[in-house]
Amino acid sequence: MADSAMTATFLAVIGGASLLAVTARRLRPSDRLPSLEGWALADRSLGPVWTWLLLGGTIFTAYTFTAVPGLAYGNGGAAFFAVPYTVIVCPIAFVLLSRLGEVARRHGYITAADFVRGRYGSAPLALVVALTGILATMPYLALQLLGIRAVLTAGGVYPRGATGDLVMVALFAGLAVATYRHGLRAPTVISALKAVAVFVSLTAVTWLVLERLGGPGAVFDGAAERLGAPALSLSPGQQPAYATLALGSALALLMYPHVLTAGFAADSPRTLRKVAVALPAWTGLLALFGFLGIAALAAGVRAPEGGAETAVPMLVDRLMPGPLAGLVFGAITVGALVPAAVMSIAAATSFVRNVYVEYVHPTATPKRQVRIAKAVSLTAKVGAVAFVFGLRDQDAVNLQLLGGVWILQIFPAVAVGLFTGRLHPRALLAGWGAGMLSGTFLVVHEGFSTIGAGPFQIYAGLVALLLNLTVALAGTAALERLGVPRGADLTDLPSRLTVRRRPETGANNP
Repeated sequence: MADSAMTATFLAVIGGASLLAVTARRLRPSDRLPSLEGWALADRSLGPVWTWLLLGGTIFTAYTFTAVPGLAYGNGGAAFFAVPYTVIVCPIAFVLLSRLGEVARRHGYITAADFVRGRYGSAPLALVVALTGILATMPYLALQLLGIRAVLTAGGVYPRGATGDLVMVALFAGLAVATYRHGLRAPTVISALKAVAVFVSLTAVTWLVLERLGGPGAVFDGAAERLGAPALSLSPGQQPAYATLALGSALALLMYPHVLTAGFAADSPRTLRKVAVALPAWTGLLALFGFLGIAALAAGVRAPEGGAETAVPMLVDRLMPGPLAGLVFGAITVGALVPAAVMSIAAATSFVRNVYVEYVHPTATPKRQVRIAKAVSLTAKVGAVAFVFGLRDQDAVNLQLLGGVWILQIFPAVAVGLFTGRLHPRALLAGWGAGMLSGTFLVVHEGFSTIGAGPFQIYAGLVALLLNLTVALAGTAALERLGVPRGADLTDLPSRLTVRRRPETGANNP
Protein backbone atom coordinates (compact mmCIF):
# COMPACT_ATOMS: atom_id res chain seq x y z
CA MET A 1 0.00 0.00 0.00
CA ALA A 2 1.37 3.40 -0.94
CA ASP A 3 2.08 5.84 1.90
CA SER A 4 0.45 9.27 1.99
CA ALA A 5 3.62 11.19 1.02
CA MET A 6 4.10 9.05 -2.08
CA THR A 7 0.48 9.45 -3.10
CA ALA A 8 0.53 13.21 -2.51
CA THR A 9 3.65 13.68 -4.65
CA PHE A 10 2.24 11.46 -7.37
CA LEU A 11 -1.03 13.42 -7.47
CA ALA A 12 0.89 16.72 -7.49
CA VAL A 13 2.78 15.66 -10.63
CA ILE A 14 -0.40 14.51 -12.35
CA GLY A 15 -2.19 17.68 -11.31
CA GLY A 16 0.64 19.77 -12.72
CA ALA A 17 0.31 17.95 -16.02
CA SER A 18 -3.42 18.67 -16.08
CA LEU A 19 -2.89 22.37 -15.39
CA LEU A 20 -0.29 22.59 -18.15
CA ALA A 21 -2.67 20.89 -20.57
CA VAL A 22 -5.29 23.55 -19.83
CA THR A 23 -2.82 26.30 -20.78
CA ALA A 24 -1.82 24.60 -24.04
CA ARG A 25 -3.78 27.07 -26.15
CA ARG A 26 -1.41 29.83 -25.02
CA LEU A 27 1.51 28.15 -26.80
CA ARG A 28 1.75 30.53 -29.75
CA PRO A 29 -2.01 30.93 -30.22
CA SER A 30 -3.07 31.21 -33.84
CA ASP A 31 -5.60 33.61 -35.27
CA ARG A 32 -5.99 31.47 -38.36
CA LEU A 33 -9.13 29.58 -39.24
CA PRO A 34 -9.27 25.99 -37.90
CA SER A 35 -7.09 23.68 -39.98
CA LEU A 36 -5.67 20.18 -39.68
CA GLU A 37 -2.19 21.66 -39.85
CA GLY A 38 -2.94 23.93 -36.90
CA TRP A 39 -4.49 21.17 -34.77
CA ALA A 40 -2.12 18.31 -35.62
CA LEU A 41 1.15 20.25 -36.07
CA ALA A 42 0.67 23.35 -33.89
CA ASP A 43 0.92 25.44 -37.07
CA ARG A 44 4.52 24.18 -37.56
CA SER A 45 5.61 26.81 -35.03
CA LEU A 46 7.77 24.92 -32.51
CA GLY A 47 11.27 26.22 -31.96
CA PRO A 48 14.34 24.19 -30.92
CA VAL A 49 13.53 23.91 -27.20
CA TRP A 50 9.89 22.90 -27.64
CA THR A 51 10.76 20.53 -30.48
CA TRP A 52 13.46 18.87 -28.37
CA LEU A 53 11.04 18.45 -25.49
CA LEU A 54 8.25 17.10 -27.69
CA LEU A 55 10.37 14.83 -29.88
CA GLY A 56 12.31 13.41 -26.95
CA GLY A 57 9.15 12.98 -24.92
CA THR A 58 7.49 11.22 -27.84
CA ILE A 59 10.35 8.86 -28.71
CA PHE A 60 11.23 7.88 -25.14
CA THR A 61 7.93 6.48 -23.94
CA ALA A 62 6.90 5.23 -20.53
CA TYR A 63 6.87 1.68 -21.86
CA THR A 64 10.46 2.13 -23.05
CA PHE A 65 11.45 3.34 -19.59
CA THR A 66 9.98 0.16 -18.04
CA ALA A 67 10.64 -2.45 -20.76
CA VAL A 68 14.39 -1.74 -21.12
CA PRO A 69 15.21 -2.12 -17.40
CA GLY A 70 12.85 -5.10 -17.30
CA LEU A 71 14.82 -6.70 -20.11
CA ALA A 72 18.09 -5.90 -18.32
CA TYR A 73 16.66 -7.47 -15.16
CA GLY A 74 15.75 -10.68 -16.99
CA ASN A 75 18.40 -10.93 -19.72
CA GLY A 76 21.33 -8.79 -18.69
CA GLY A 77 23.56 -7.01 -21.20
CA ALA A 78 21.45 -7.79 -24.27
CA ALA A 79 18.94 -5.17 -23.09
CA PHE A 80 21.39 -2.37 -23.73
CA PHE A 81 20.86 -2.62 -27.51
CA ALA A 82 18.43 0.24 -26.87
CA VAL A 83 21.30 2.61 -26.08
CA PRO A 84 23.19 2.33 -29.42
CA TYR A 85 19.84 2.14 -31.19
CA THR A 86 18.76 5.53 -29.86
CA VAL A 87 22.22 6.93 -30.63
CA ILE A 88 22.05 5.67 -34.23
CA VAL A 89 18.70 7.46 -34.56
CA CYS A 90 20.33 10.86 -34.07
CA PRO A 91 22.48 11.09 -37.26
CA ILE A 92 19.68 9.44 -39.25
CA ALA A 93 17.24 12.05 -37.93
CA PHE A 94 19.75 14.80 -38.70
CA VAL A 95 19.57 13.83 -42.39
CA LEU A 96 16.17 12.21 -42.96
CA LEU A 97 13.91 14.09 -40.57
CA SER A 98 15.24 17.52 -41.47
CA ARG A 99 14.97 16.81 -45.21
CA LEU A 100 11.50 15.31 -44.93
CA GLY A 101 10.39 18.19 -42.71
CA GLU A 102 11.62 20.70 -45.29
CA VAL A 103 9.68 18.99 -48.10
CA ALA A 104 6.58 18.70 -45.91
CA ARG A 105 6.69 22.41 -45.04
CA ARG A 106 7.20 23.44 -48.67
CA HIS A 107 4.26 21.43 -50.00
CA GLY A 108 1.93 21.47 -46.98
CA TYR A 109 2.32 17.75 -46.25
CA ILE A 110 1.13 16.62 -42.83
CA THR A 111 1.85 12.88 -42.98
CA ALA A 112 4.46 10.60 -44.54
CA ALA A 113 1.75 9.26 -46.83
CA ASP A 114 1.20 12.81 -48.14
CA PHE A 115 4.86 12.86 -49.18
CA VAL A 116 4.56 9.44 -50.84
CA ARG A 117 1.45 10.59 -52.71
CA GLY A 118 3.29 13.64 -54.03
CA ARG A 119 6.57 11.87 -54.76
CA TYR A 120 5.19 8.92 -56.71
CA GLY A 121 1.74 10.11 -57.75
CA SER A 122 0.32 6.84 -56.44
CA ALA A 123 -2.78 6.82 -54.25
CA PRO A 124 -2.57 3.04 -53.50
CA LEU A 125 1.03 3.35 -52.30
CA ALA A 126 0.13 6.33 -50.11
CA LEU A 127 -2.80 4.33 -48.70
CA VAL A 128 -0.68 1.35 -47.64
CA VAL A 129 1.87 3.71 -46.05
CA ALA A 130 -0.91 5.39 -44.05
CA LEU A 131 -2.60 2.14 -43.01
CA THR A 132 0.72 0.56 -42.04
CA GLY A 133 1.45 3.54 -39.81
CA ILE A 134 -1.97 3.36 -38.14
CA LEU A 135 -1.69 -0.42 -37.71
CA ALA A 136 1.73 -0.13 -36.08
CA THR A 137 0.71 2.77 -33.84
CA MET A 138 -2.40 1.38 -32.16
CA PRO A 139 -0.74 -1.40 -30.09
CA TYR A 140 2.04 1.06 -29.22
CA LEU A 141 -0.64 3.38 -27.84
CA ALA A 142 -2.12 0.57 -25.76
CA LEU A 143 1.33 -0.23 -24.35
CA GLN A 144 1.51 3.23 -22.78
CA LEU A 145 -1.46 2.31 -20.63
CA LEU A 146 0.07 -1.05 -19.79
CA GLY A 147 3.26 0.72 -18.72
CA ILE A 148 1.30 3.01 -16.41
CA ARG A 149 -0.65 0.15 -14.88
CA ALA A 150 2.41 -2.04 -14.31
CA VAL A 151 4.41 0.76 -12.70
CA LEU A 152 1.66 2.02 -10.43
CA THR A 153 0.62 -1.49 -9.38
CA ALA A 154 4.20 -2.34 -8.40
CA GLY A 155 4.43 0.90 -6.41
CA GLY A 156 1.13 0.36 -4.65
CA VAL A 157 -0.37 3.52 -6.15
CA TYR A 158 -2.81 1.70 -8.44
CA PRO A 159 -5.85 0.30 -6.59
CA ARG A 160 -6.94 -3.18 -7.53
CA GLY A 161 -10.22 -3.96 -9.23
CA ALA A 162 -12.74 -1.49 -10.63
CA THR A 163 -11.31 1.41 -8.62
CA GLY A 164 -7.96 1.07 -10.36
CA ASP A 165 -9.65 0.90 -13.74
CA LEU A 166 -11.52 4.12 -12.96
CA VAL A 167 -8.23 5.80 -12.01
CA MET A 168 -6.79 4.78 -15.37
CA VAL A 169 -9.84 6.07 -17.22
CA ALA A 170 -9.67 9.37 -15.32
CA LEU A 171 -5.99 9.85 -16.20
CA PHE A 172 -6.66 9.19 -19.84
CA ALA A 173 -9.86 11.24 -19.89
CA GLY A 174 -8.00 14.42 -18.97
CA LEU A 175 -5.50 13.75 -21.74
CA ALA A 176 -8.30 13.05 -24.21
CA VAL A 177 -10.09 16.33 -23.46
CA ALA A 178 -6.90 18.40 -23.69
CA THR A 179 -5.86 16.76 -26.96
CA TYR A 180 -9.35 17.10 -28.41
CA ARG A 181 -9.37 20.84 -27.75
CA HIS A 182 -5.77 21.86 -28.34
CA GLY A 183 -4.30 19.16 -30.57
CA LEU A 184 -0.51 18.84 -30.53
CA ARG A 185 -0.10 21.86 -28.26
CA ALA A 186 -1.39 19.79 -25.29
CA PRO A 187 1.35 17.09 -25.32
CA THR A 188 3.91 19.77 -26.19
CA VAL A 189 3.41 21.69 -22.96
CA ILE A 190 3.12 18.48 -20.93
CA SER A 191 6.44 17.33 -22.40
CA ALA A 192 8.16 20.12 -20.46
CA LEU A 193 6.90 18.67 -17.18
CA LYS A 194 7.86 15.18 -18.35
CA ALA A 195 11.44 16.25 -19.04
CA VAL A 196 11.87 18.00 -15.69
CA ALA A 197 10.25 15.20 -13.69
CA VAL A 198 12.13 12.37 -15.42
CA PHE A 199 15.56 14.04 -15.41
CA VAL A 200 15.30 15.12 -11.76
CA SER A 201 13.80 11.92 -10.38
CA LEU A 202 16.08 9.56 -12.32
CA THR A 203 19.21 11.45 -11.29
CA ALA A 204 18.14 11.30 -7.64
CA VAL A 205 17.20 7.62 -7.82
CA THR A 206 20.49 6.64 -9.48
CA TRP A 207 22.50 8.56 -6.87
CA LEU A 208 20.63 6.92 -3.99
CA VAL A 209 20.94 3.44 -5.51
CA LEU A 210 24.70 3.84 -5.95
CA GLU A 211 25.04 5.12 -2.38
CA ARG A 212 23.01 2.32 -0.80
CA LEU A 213 24.38 -0.55 -2.92
CA GLY A 214 28.02 0.48 -2.72
CA GLY A 215 28.82 1.97 -6.12
CA PRO A 216 28.77 0.70 -9.74
CA GLY A 217 31.22 -2.15 -9.10
CA ALA A 218 29.13 -3.56 -6.28
CA VAL A 219 25.98 -3.27 -8.40
CA PHE A 220 27.40 -5.23 -11.33
CA ASP A 221 29.07 -7.80 -9.07
CA GLY A 222 25.83 -8.39 -7.19
CA ALA A 223 23.84 -8.67 -10.40
CA ALA A 224 26.39 -11.10 -11.87
CA GLU A 225 26.02 -13.39 -8.86
CA ARG A 226 22.26 -13.62 -9.34
CA LEU A 227 22.03 -13.62 -13.13
CA GLY A 228 25.33 -15.20 -14.11
CA ALA A 229 28.38 -13.27 -15.25
CA PRO A 230 28.16 -14.24 -18.95
CA ALA A 231 24.65 -12.78 -19.11
CA LEU A 232 25.99 -9.31 -18.32
CA SER A 233 27.99 -9.36 -21.55
CA LEU A 234 27.22 -10.52 -25.08
CA SER A 235 28.16 -13.98 -26.26
CA PRO A 236 29.43 -14.32 -29.86
CA GLY A 237 26.06 -15.75 -30.87
CA GLN A 238 24.21 -12.73 -29.51
CA GLN A 239 26.29 -10.12 -31.31
CA PRO A 240 24.55 -10.33 -34.75
CA ALA A 241 21.15 -10.12 -33.07
CA TYR A 242 22.28 -7.17 -30.94
CA ALA A 243 23.68 -5.22 -33.91
CA THR A 244 20.84 -5.89 -36.35
CA LEU A 245 18.18 -5.19 -33.71
CA ALA A 246 19.79 -1.84 -32.92
CA LEU A 247 20.09 -0.87 -36.61
CA GLY A 248 16.62 -2.09 -37.60
CA SER A 249 14.97 -0.41 -34.63
CA ALA A 250 16.68 2.89 -35.46
CA LEU A 251 15.49 2.76 -39.08
CA ALA A 252 11.96 1.85 -37.99
CA LEU A 253 11.62 4.51 -35.31
CA LEU A 254 11.72 7.44 -37.73
CA MET A 255 8.94 5.89 -39.82
CA TYR A 256 6.39 5.89 -36.97
CA PRO A 257 3.64 8.51 -37.55
CA HIS A 258 3.96 9.96 -34.04
CA VAL A 259 7.69 10.64 -34.47
CA LEU A 260 7.13 12.28 -37.86
CA THR A 261 4.24 14.32 -36.47
CA ALA A 262 6.49 15.71 -33.72
CA GLY A 263 9.16 16.46 -36.32
CA PHE A 264 6.81 18.14 -38.80
CA ALA A 265 5.71 20.57 -36.07
CA ALA A 266 9.18 22.19 -36.01
CA ASP A 267 9.44 25.69 -37.41
CA SER A 268 12.36 24.91 -39.76
CA PRO A 269 14.76 22.18 -40.93
CA ARG A 270 17.50 23.99 -39.01
CA THR A 271 15.53 23.44 -35.81
CA LEU A 272 15.29 19.71 -36.56
CA ARG A 273 19.04 19.48 -37.12
CA LYS A 274 19.71 21.22 -33.79
CA VAL A 275 17.31 18.87 -32.04
CA ALA A 276 18.90 15.78 -33.63
CA VAL A 277 22.26 16.86 -32.21
CA ALA A 278 20.76 17.31 -28.72
CA LEU A 279 18.67 14.10 -28.60
CA PRO A 280 21.45 11.96 -27.02
CA ALA A 281 20.64 13.67 -23.71
CA TRP A 282 17.46 11.55 -23.67
CA THR A 283 19.54 8.47 -24.52
CA GLY A 284 21.50 9.05 -21.33
CA LEU A 285 18.24 8.68 -19.41
CA LEU A 286 17.53 5.38 -21.11
CA ALA A 287 21.00 4.08 -20.20
CA LEU A 288 20.37 4.97 -16.56
CA PHE A 289 17.01 3.17 -16.61
CA GLY A 290 18.77 0.09 -17.99
CA PHE A 291 21.33 0.37 -15.20
CA LEU A 292 18.51 0.44 -12.65
CA GLY A 293 17.33 -2.91 -14.03
CA ILE A 294 20.78 -4.32 -13.18
CA ALA A 295 20.58 -2.61 -9.78
CA ALA A 296 17.24 -4.32 -9.10
CA LEU A 297 19.00 -7.66 -9.57
CA ALA A 298 21.81 -6.64 -7.24
CA ALA A 299 19.31 -5.50 -4.60
CA GLY A 300 17.54 -8.85 -4.67
CA VAL A 301 14.24 -7.55 -6.03
CA ARG A 302 11.94 -10.45 -6.94
CA ALA A 303 9.60 -9.39 -9.75
CA PRO A 304 6.59 -11.61 -10.42
CA GLU A 305 6.92 -14.20 -13.15
CA GLY A 306 6.25 -12.56 -16.51
CA GLY A 307 6.40 -9.11 -14.91
CA ALA A 308 10.06 -8.10 -15.22
CA GLU A 309 8.99 -4.55 -16.16
CA THR A 310 7.93 -4.04 -12.54
CA ALA A 311 11.48 -4.63 -11.23
CA VAL A 312 12.53 -0.97 -11.21
CA PRO A 313 9.27 0.33 -9.69
CA MET A 314 9.67 -2.31 -6.97
CA LEU A 315 13.27 -1.16 -6.43
CA VAL A 316 12.13 2.45 -6.17
CA ASP A 317 9.38 1.51 -3.72
CA ARG A 318 11.87 -0.41 -1.57
CA LEU A 319 14.80 2.01 -1.45
CA MET A 320 13.38 5.49 -1.98
CA PRO A 321 11.60 7.77 0.49
CA GLY A 322 7.90 8.28 -0.20
CA PRO A 323 8.06 11.72 -1.85
CA LEU A 324 10.82 10.67 -4.24
CA ALA A 325 9.06 7.42 -5.09
CA GLY A 326 5.87 9.38 -5.83
CA LEU A 327 7.87 11.72 -8.08
CA VAL A 328 9.28 8.75 -10.03
CA PHE A 329 5.85 7.15 -10.48
CA GLY A 330 4.35 10.48 -11.48
CA ALA A 331 7.17 11.10 -13.97
CA ILE A 332 6.64 7.71 -15.62
CA THR A 333 2.89 8.27 -15.79
CA VAL A 334 3.33 11.68 -17.42
CA GLY A 335 5.93 9.99 -19.60
CA ALA A 336 3.15 7.84 -21.02
CA LEU A 337 0.68 10.66 -21.55
CA VAL A 338 2.90 12.61 -23.98
CA PRO A 339 3.53 9.83 -26.53
CA ALA A 340 -0.02 8.52 -26.14
CA ALA A 341 -1.42 11.92 -27.11
CA VAL A 342 0.92 12.31 -30.09
CA MET A 343 0.18 8.76 -31.25
CA SER A 344 -3.56 9.36 -31.24
CA ILE A 345 -3.10 12.65 -33.12
CA ALA A 346 -0.83 11.02 -35.70
CA ALA A 347 -3.18 8.09 -36.29
CA ALA A 348 -6.18 10.41 -36.63
CA THR A 349 -4.35 12.72 -39.04
CA SER A 350 -3.24 9.83 -41.24
CA PHE A 351 -6.80 8.55 -41.40
CA VAL A 352 -8.28 11.94 -42.28
CA ARG A 353 -5.67 12.97 -44.86
CA ASN A 354 -5.02 9.67 -46.58
CA VAL A 355 -8.24 7.72 -46.18
CA TYR A 356 -11.17 10.05 -45.49
CA VAL A 357 -10.25 12.93 -47.81
CA GLU A 358 -8.67 10.69 -50.46
CA TYR A 359 -11.48 8.13 -50.75
CA VAL A 360 -14.57 9.26 -48.82
CA HIS A 361 -14.96 13.06 -48.92
CA PRO A 362 -12.45 14.76 -51.26
CA THR A 363 -14.13 18.16 -50.86
CA ALA A 364 -14.13 18.17 -47.06
CA THR A 365 -13.50 21.67 -45.69
CA PRO A 366 -10.56 22.28 -43.32
CA LYS A 367 -13.01 22.73 -40.47
CA ARG A 368 -14.65 19.37 -41.18
CA GLN A 369 -11.26 17.67 -41.44
CA VAL A 370 -10.36 18.94 -37.97
CA ARG A 371 -13.70 17.77 -36.60
CA ILE A 372 -13.22 14.26 -38.01
CA ALA A 373 -9.60 14.12 -36.79
CA LYS A 374 -10.68 15.05 -33.26
CA ALA A 375 -13.32 12.31 -33.27
CA VAL A 376 -10.88 9.69 -34.58
CA SER A 377 -8.26 10.74 -32.02
CA LEU A 378 -10.79 10.29 -29.23
CA THR A 379 -11.85 6.93 -30.66
CA ALA A 380 -8.22 5.77 -30.75
CA LYS A 381 -7.81 6.52 -27.04
CA VAL A 382 -11.06 4.75 -26.16
CA GLY A 383 -9.93 1.77 -28.23
CA ALA A 384 -6.60 1.66 -26.40
CA VAL A 385 -8.36 1.64 -23.03
CA ALA A 386 -10.73 -1.11 -24.19
CA PHE A 387 -7.79 -3.13 -25.50
CA VAL A 388 -5.99 -2.94 -22.15
CA PHE A 389 -9.04 -3.94 -20.15
CA GLY A 390 -10.31 -6.58 -22.57
CA LEU A 391 -7.23 -8.51 -23.72
CA ARG A 392 -4.09 -9.98 -22.21
CA ASP A 393 -1.07 -7.72 -21.77
CA GLN A 394 0.97 -10.10 -23.92
CA ASP A 395 -1.39 -9.52 -26.85
CA ALA A 396 -0.43 -5.84 -26.96
CA VAL A 397 3.27 -6.71 -26.62
CA ASN A 398 3.06 -9.22 -29.48
CA LEU A 399 1.24 -6.76 -31.72
CA GLN A 400 3.78 -4.05 -30.94
CA LEU A 401 6.62 -6.41 -31.88
CA LEU A 402 4.86 -7.02 -35.18
CA GLY A 403 4.26 -3.28 -35.53
CA GLY A 404 7.98 -2.59 -35.42
CA VAL A 405 8.57 -5.07 -38.24
CA TRP A 406 5.64 -3.68 -40.24
CA ILE A 407 6.55 0.00 -39.97
CA LEU A 408 10.05 -0.78 -41.26
CA GLN A 409 8.51 -1.87 -44.56
CA ILE A 410 7.57 1.70 -45.52
CA PHE A 411 11.22 2.76 -45.29
CA PRO A 412 11.89 2.31 -49.05
CA ALA A 413 8.90 4.43 -50.08
CA VAL A 414 9.53 7.21 -47.55
CA ALA A 415 13.25 7.37 -46.73
CA VAL A 416 14.70 6.12 -50.00
CA GLY A 417 12.16 8.28 -51.82
CA LEU A 418 13.72 11.38 -50.29
CA PHE A 419 16.86 10.81 -52.34
CA THR A 420 15.65 9.10 -55.50
CA GLY A 421 12.32 8.83 -57.27
CA ARG A 422 13.48 6.13 -59.66
CA LEU A 423 11.81 3.27 -57.79
CA HIS A 424 8.51 2.48 -59.49
CA PRO A 425 5.43 2.83 -57.23
CA ARG A 426 4.09 -0.57 -58.31
CA ALA A 427 7.44 -2.16 -57.50
CA LEU A 428 7.40 -0.44 -54.11
CA LEU A 429 3.93 -1.86 -53.49
CA ALA A 430 5.16 -5.35 -54.35
CA GLY A 431 8.19 -4.91 -52.11
CA TRP A 432 5.98 -3.68 -49.27
CA GLY A 433 3.76 -6.76 -49.64
CA ALA A 434 6.75 -9.12 -49.66
CA GLY A 435 8.22 -7.44 -46.59
CA MET A 436 4.96 -7.50 -44.65
CA LEU A 437 4.30 -11.18 -45.37
CA SER A 438 7.85 -12.37 -44.74
CA GLY A 439 8.27 -10.26 -41.60
CA THR A 440 4.96 -11.45 -40.15
CA PHE A 441 5.80 -15.07 -40.92
CA LEU A 442 9.24 -14.85 -39.30
CA VAL A 443 7.90 -13.25 -36.11
CA VAL A 444 4.95 -15.61 -35.72
CA HIS A 445 7.08 -18.65 -36.63
CA GLU A 446 9.54 -17.78 -33.85
CA GLY A 447 6.77 -17.48 -31.27
CA PHE A 448 6.55 -13.68 -31.48
CA SER A 449 10.27 -13.22 -31.12
CA THR A 450 11.74 -10.74 -33.59
CA ILE A 451 15.13 -12.49 -33.40
CA GLY A 452 15.48 -15.59 -35.55
CA ALA A 453 16.67 -18.91 -34.16
CA GLY A 454 19.75 -20.83 -35.22
CA PRO A 455 23.46 -20.07 -35.14
CA PHE A 456 23.09 -16.73 -36.91
CA GLN A 457 20.39 -14.70 -35.19
CA ILE A 458 19.31 -11.44 -36.81
CA TYR A 459 16.37 -9.08 -36.54
CA ALA A 460 13.38 -10.30 -38.55
CA GLY A 461 12.40 -6.77 -39.56
CA LEU A 462 15.77 -6.21 -41.22
CA VAL A 463 15.48 -9.49 -43.13
CA ALA A 464 12.04 -8.46 -44.35
CA LEU A 465 13.36 -5.00 -45.32
CA LEU A 466 16.17 -6.52 -47.42
CA LEU A 467 13.62 -8.68 -49.23
CA ASN A 468 11.41 -5.61 -49.65
CA LEU A 469 14.24 -3.62 -51.25
CA THR A 470 15.24 -6.54 -53.47
CA VAL A 471 11.72 -6.91 -54.83
CA ALA A 472 11.40 -3.13 -55.30
CA LEU A 473 14.66 -2.91 -57.25
CA ALA A 474 13.95 -5.96 -59.39
CA GLY A 475 10.38 -4.84 -60.00
CA THR A 476 11.49 -1.36 -61.02
CA ALA A 477 13.95 -2.81 -63.55
CA ALA A 478 11.26 -5.08 -64.99
CA LEU A 479 8.62 -2.34 -65.23
CA GLU A 480 11.09 0.08 -66.85
CA ARG A 481 11.92 -2.58 -69.41
CA LEU A 482 8.20 -3.03 -70.13
CA GLY A 483 7.71 0.73 -70.41
CA VAL A 484 5.08 0.98 -67.65
CA PRO A 485 4.63 4.71 -66.84
CA ARG A 486 5.06 6.20 -63.38
CA GLY A 487 2.89 8.73 -61.63
CA ALA A 488 3.65 12.45 -61.66
CA ASP A 489 6.25 13.68 -59.15
CA LEU A 490 5.14 16.92 -57.44
CA THR A 491 7.90 17.25 -54.82
CA ASP A 492 10.58 19.16 -56.80
CA LEU A 493 13.16 16.66 -55.53
CA PRO A 494 15.78 15.18 -57.86
CA SER A 495 14.72 11.99 -59.60
CA ARG A 496 18.02 10.29 -58.84
CA LEU A 497 20.83 10.48 -56.35
CA THR A 498 23.30 13.26 -57.07
CA VAL A 499 26.70 14.06 -55.62
CA ARG A 500 27.48 17.70 -55.04
CA ARG A 501 31.08 18.44 -55.95
CA ARG A 502 32.98 21.12 -54.10
CA PRO A 503 34.42 23.82 -56.40
CA GLU A 504 38.07 23.36 -57.20
CA THR A 505 40.46 25.87 -55.66
CA GLY A 506 43.03 27.67 -57.70
CA ALA A 507 44.32 31.04 -58.81
CA ASN A 508 41.07 31.90 -60.55
CA ASN A 509 38.81 30.22 -58.02
CA PRO A 510 39.84 31.21 -54.51
